Amino acid sequence: MVQFSEKIKSFLNDRWLVFVASMWVMSCSGIGYLFGSISPVIKSGMGYNQRQIAMLGVAKDLGDAIGFLAGILCEVLPIWAVLFIGVIQNFVGYGLVWLIVAHKLPALPLWVLCVLIFIGTNGETYFNTGALVSCVQNFPKSRGPVVGILKGFAGLSGAILTQVYAMFNFPDQASLVFVVAVGPSIVITSVMFLVRPVGGHKQVRPSDHSSFLFTYSICVILAAYLLAVLLLQDLSSLNENVIIILTIVLVILVVLPVIIPIFLVFFSGPRPVLEESLLPEAEKQESSRMGSFILSEVEDEKTPEVDTLPPSERQKRIMHLQAKLFQAAAEGAVRVKRRKGPRRGEDFTLPQALVKADFWLIFISLVLASGSGLTVIDNLGQMSQSLGYANTHIFVSMISIWNFLGRVAGGYFSENIVKYFAYPRPVAMAAVQVVMAFALFFYAMGWPGSIYVVSVVIGLCYGAHWAIVPAAVSELFGLKSFGALYNFLTLASPAGSLIFSGVIASGIYDYQAKQQHEQRVQGSGLGLGVPLVKDDYLTCYGSICYSLTMGIMSGLCIIAFILSLIVVHRTKRVYAQIYGMPQA
Repeated sequence: MVQFSEKIKSFLNDRWLVFVASMWVMSCSGIGYLFGSISPVIKSGMGYNQRQIAMLGVAKDLGDAIGFLAGILCEVLPIWAVLFIGVIQNFVGYGLVWLIVAHKLPALPLWVLCVLIFIGTNGETYFNTGALVSCVQNFPKSRGPVVGILKGFAGLSGAILTQVYAMFNFPDQASLVFVVAVGPSIVITSVMFLVRPVGGHKQVRPSDHSSFLFTYSICVILAAYLLAVLLLQDLSSLNENVIIILTIVLVILVVLPVIIPIFLVFFSGPRPVLEESLLPEAEKQESSRMGSFILSEVEDEKTPEVDTLPPSERQKRIMHLQAKLFQAAAEGAVRVKRRKGPRRGEDFTLPQALVKADFWLIFISLVLASGSGLTVIDNLGQMSQSLGYANTHIFVSMISIWNFLGRVAGGYFSENIVKYFAYPRPVAMAAVQVVMAFALFFYAMGWPGSIYVVSVVIGLCYGAHWAIVPAAVSELFGLKSFGALYNFLTLASPAGSLIFSGVIASGIYDYQAKQQHEQRVQGSGLGLGVPLVKDDYLTCYGSICYSLTMGIMSGLCIIAFILSLIVVHRTKRVYAQIYGMPQA
């Protein structure tokens, strides 16, 4: 009995259980992705026009992007409290929206709904921050896969919640808003005490690689299954029983990774004593004092010829020099230099990071590339419509699935780059930005099948950014304020999209639509230059509607690629120190 209770205690404190619980949290945290399905419900229920719905969309984007408070609270509150704040915001915000749209409360002004949607959507920033901070601390040497998988589940959450909604066969469409309010609140409240740092760096197992491979397999199966279900529902009319079965299979796939911690704790042998390179709490203060000296002195003491040696020999020389300097500093033979602020690879606060060139290079590169990707995602329905495709939602669903796979693959491949080559993680970001530039150029040229190329490639590359960048920033600027740093970076996509979509894409689209309208008027014999009625609905047709926009964003992605390469050049030495010499 005592042994069983110890097993239960080990299970509840296993880092893989925390990771799986965080997957469940993230599978409910992509509420913003459901706005495209919620907005028609609000529009019909409240009698709003498209401009009023656009204002609600702005409120949603702001709520999704502003997560500073969540990042700050992660440093002073337990993770369960951070998650619970998100639950309250989600439940209150979207719960009141449902009551208003379902006419259970009297109609309120538009600005009130904007505030409620902002509050409800902002709750997901707490879910994202709590899950990512916990798992990055528990898996310090596997940040790429962890971030990629978690962000991937966030990208799939819209499809998961939609499928759950379809299973219940609610009598009215407004119930979708009810599902958004209640579903995430129930799931996250159930697991919020499991999501926390548990000293995961001390729980390393030789089987961890196999566990990640199993998780990746589940992710690929889940993505393929969701795509198949979406296509099946689009091509045929399914009865209620079939929908229930499909949803049950989906839930099983989401829950299935819990097999990993169950097997590791209850069915595997004793855990070997291994530990990743995250220092215990008792040693941190002294190591920080000594580390500030070592990192500055190694460069002064190192001879120029060391950099010309083979990687293995160079690493040995540097380690030997570090050991000597540590000993000398400990014995008082040399004085520890005082310097302003931490160095790359140490713990930064957000204000300290904001004065560093590397942080701004990453942020601007993210604005240009991920802003371009989000612009494509936001306009994909109109892009496919302009090319004559009737079922535009198929492409929207496709890009969501590929976005998920991009996040998972981005974490996996960037992790291999740093582990096996000790090369900076931002090189993976540079690679996906080049591929993005090609896909956007492909569309700009109007080549055949361009909408399929854009749906797949932009989905993959946009998703990859959100696996690579958070992991890289945690490596370069530390884990202490990771929540605040991550939430600052999330401003990049909406900032880029605000300019690229709200100004460039919409301006060019309206101009081309107006030109085509005038040509149609001229062709009808009514004369050129017939004035357009205010708010006249203009639709543009053909690849010309977005070709110039795509060409501009292709050039911006090349600029982002150059900025990422600058970061790679500047951080080579830091990654060599963090990951040591390349593994065989």
